[in-house]
Amino acid sequence: MSAITDDTKPVIIGAGPAGLTAAYQLSKVGVAATVLEASDVVGGIAQTAQRDGWRFDIGGHRFFTKVPEVEELWHELLDEDEFLLRPRMSRIYYKGDFYDYPLKASNALRNLGVLEAIKCVGSYAWVRVRPPKDTTTFEGWTASRFGWRLYRTFFKTYTEKVWGVPASEIGADFAAQRIKNLSLFKAVINSLLPFRNKKNVTSLIEEFQYPKFGPGMMWERCRDLIVESGATVAMETSAVGFEHFDGKVHRVVAEHAGELTYHEATHVVSSMPLPQLVELMRPTPPDEVVAAARGLRFRDFLTVALVVPEEDGFPDNWIYVHSPEVRLGRVQNFGQWSPFMVKPPDTCLGLEYFVNEDEDLWAMEEHELVALGTAEMAKLGLLDPDRVKAGYVVRMPKAYPMYDANYKANVGTLRAWLDEHASNVFPVGRNGMHRYNNQDHSMYTAMLSVENMFGANHDIWSVNVDEDYHEERSTDS
Repeated sequence: MSAITDDTKPVIIGAGPAGLTAAYQLSKVGVAATVLEASDVVGGIAQTAQRDGWRFDIGGHRFFTKVPEVEELWHELLDEDEFLLRPRMSRIYYKGDFYDYPLKASNALRNLGVLEAIKCVGSYAWVRVRPPKDTTTFEGWTASRFGWRLYRTFFKTYTEKVWGVPASEIGADFAAQRIKNLSLFKAVINSLLPFRNKKNVTSLIEEFQYPKFGPGMMWERCRDLIVESGATVAMETSAVGFEHFDGKVHRVVAEHAGELTYHEATHVVSSMPLPQLVELMRPTPPDEVVAAARGLRFRDFLTVALVVPEEDGFPDNWIYVHSPEVRLGRVQNFGQWSPFMVKPPDTCLGLEYFVNEDEDLWAMEEHELVALGTAEMAKLGLLDPDRVKAGYVVRMPKAYPMYDANYKANVGTLRAWLDEHASNVFPVGRNGMHRYNNQDHSMYTAMLSVENMFGANHDIWSVNVDEDYHEERSTDS
């Protein structure tokens, strides 16, 4: 890839964390990018949706990272007084009890009771002797680290809510990126061993940074800064074609309000869904490449927000709902992320549902979803329906790339075709790479891609493949 020159014309697809980070990094070296965003809001899944003065974080974004370059960029975009330091707390709700998450052995085994705790420990001992035959699936990978009983209690139900398929059909990569090196043995050891005089102890973060008005304020600021520097951010403008020849994309076709526009491109940074990017190539790739693109699937996401009195909330950032009798997957308390997200004396609970766009939940009217969420919270004993004052719904299509048995092969096919026929295209971010990246990893892929435009040779596909759990850090005491 040649270095950036005065004739450089980067086109960036998507104004989420990855796309806007790429545009911002380019602006710092005097290159004005054109950013095409299909929706009317910047930030992608890291946007802050607003309804009647209430603010909603889609999925929840803890600002904690092990990547120093990303940390520095956060603080370039927002001033120190625009960040809050918030306590980290998540729990699992199962059969009327709350369990710390990530699992703490003492808490989990105490809640389960002596007999069940003994059975869980025995189950863990058994998999140490007889591991699951197939650890390439989420089910086998997780059972091998926690035992079958704890797997079925704390991982199976929730995971199947998230993906809508049996856990045996989900690739182990999802577990490897979200659970990583945690295991029952490690949880027990961390519970029993004193940390005093230990060096480089690995522990879970207890607090994290958070923009006072939600993550969207960072991306709104980023948009404003790059526009001031000369970049163009075209909202409600979709990329509808990528014209390629001689191994590169030379022009991007975009559509806004029924009108087509054409953008000459020396580089394309794409955070749009990877299969969609490939299917929009002109001329169209071979049938086997298109088939690989169509083989990649996504999971969609609904937030049902319920306004309730502050005392009806809870201290957690979110609660994972493992109860199989409801479709609800997780509940946020937006007031625990930031008091500036809510309007005292009330708070707002964000009920999260993982769906497909062709399912009944996605098709429901807003009032039907509010009624469903209210009824399910009441069924769990977490909320009195009479306390709900208002309700809202936020929909986020293609929120999670699916990790099924074929996704690796399909992504490999698309990468190989792009390397040969569109070598100046840089897939970045969660959907752009079809990888369950966190916000910081998405940003980092964009930062490295911009450096690659200058002639660097970073392997962005190696980002977020380490074996450390994302919310663990080493400390000296």
